[in-house]
Amino acid sequence: MFLVGLGEELWKKFLPKYLEMLGASATAIGFFGTAEDFFDAFYQYPGGWLADHWGRRRAFLAFLAAAAIGYLIYFFSPAWPWLFLGLAFAMAWQSMASPAMFATIGDALPKERRAFGFTVYSVLKRVPMVISPVAGGVLMARWGLRNGTRAGLAITLLFAGIAVPLLFVMNLRVPAKGSVKLGGVWGSFHATLKRLLLSDIAIRTCEGIADIFTVLYVTNVTGISIARYGVLVAVQLATSIAVYLPAGRIAERIGRKPLVIATFVCFALFPVAVVLAKNSWWLAGAFVIGGLREIGEPCRKAMIVDFADPQARARSVGLYYLVRSLSVAPASVIGGLLWGISPRIPFFAAGLVGVAGTLLFAATVKEEFAAN
Repeated sequence: MFLVGLGEELWKKFLPKYLEMLGASATAIGFFGTAEDFFDAFYQYPGGWLADHWGRRRAFLAFLAAAAIGYLIYFFSPAWPWLFLGLAFAMAWQSMASPAMFATIGDALPKERRAFGFTVYSVLKRVPMVISPVAGGVLMARWGLRNGTRAGLAITLLFAGIAVPLLFVMNLRVPAKGSVKLGGVWGSFHATLKRLLLSDIAIRTCEGIADIFTVLYVTNVTGISIARYGVLVAVQLATSIAVYLPAGRIAERIGRKPLVIATFVCFALFPVAVVLAKNSWWLAGAFVIGGLREIGEPCRKAMIVDFADPQARARSVGLYYLVRSLSVAPASVIGGLLWGISPRIPFFAAGLVGVAGTLLFAATVKEEFAAN
């Protein structure tokens, strides 16, 4: 996870600019974001099913191989439509592997330790997100967007190759194969989990409307260079890492619900803070708020795993994210249409949707079910 992330984050945040360089319009970039959400949704349940039926190791290897094909397509793409084909493969690691990673944590830790387990997982996942965007911005500033992106993709392929032998030496569980079908997995969802899912859909719609356009707004509208944008992304991720461990300890004392509410509030504030920023320092503050969006994420993830049937753990996680991502998929297209009216409108619209999602969670999820 760490190695592949270290490579992917060299170029992932800059893909909208790469699409723009290859001739894609704002609407096409919006469709790319929606396609990413679609694949993220479509791949979740199959990824969980394979992890439960093949075992974690075999599934991880298959997902990594598919992603490598996507990186190669990105590398050799002569025009922007090819990136959609590359996305179909590259998303296998990010999306198909996600339920298997969640299930691996659930396999290894008892309920009372899972929130802190996801805290450690999140720290390790996001360290590359701090280091690599800065390095990626430097690569692109020095070699140009096209060559810098291709250099990042080559490094990602190298790191993916190093990750393969590591998967063979890990002690990964081969779970007992349950006979629960898709409808049965949904039926096993606790009512509180379904309420969490509804509020999560609203929050991720908030994110989807504006996030893919953040790099365009910051670089095209405010005039910040792409290298300095990489620094802003690093500030955001450094903030996330700084709050993870304290938040994990706080959750053990006061419960999970307050931290999840804090996360949702920051999701609503971030896009509004970006467009209200008057200078570089204000933008840095906005990206600090963006980093604080992760303060309650380990708690939310632990809640999902807690409610999952142990024999269908990966499938339960996969189904949760399948429903969430399918529901969120139109958000980037909506953002693209709003961007066509004015670049500021998607960000304000996202903030309003985020407020609605926060209120929904606060009103419907009881602390007794959110607690450890």
